[in-house]
Amino acid sequence: VQLLESGGGLVQAGGSLRLSCAASGFTFSSYIMSWYRQAPGKEREFVATISSNGAETNYADSVKGRFTISRDAARNTMYLQMNSLKPEDTAVYYCNAYRQLLLRKNDYWGQGTQVTVSS
Repeated sequence: VQLLESGGGLVQAGGSLRLSCAASGFTFSSYIMSWYRQAPGKEREFVATISSNGAETNYADSVKGRFTISRDAARNTMYLQMNSLKPEDTAVYYCNAYRQLLLRKNDYWGQGTQVTVSS
């Protein structure tokens, strides 16, 4: 199982970035996919999630209206389009894949990609 994030970097406030999470080693279309982030000295926090079929999405209040989560089943890839970035969006962004079948849970994490927003 592998989740490989990419697309992070340094951007000025007000700019945009698109993160990607390439998945392999599991049935991508069966998993809820999510983005989390962790800023220095803070706990990891939820950013956005998308259902296994892509029909439903949910966002943290702090990113609603600025970030868009999506997934491409043909490419086994999830995306996070981040617009109107703010310095407080600076964090390491992690990709997560989750599935629960009856009592069995599968929960996978990527290694993270750094996003730095300068003021």
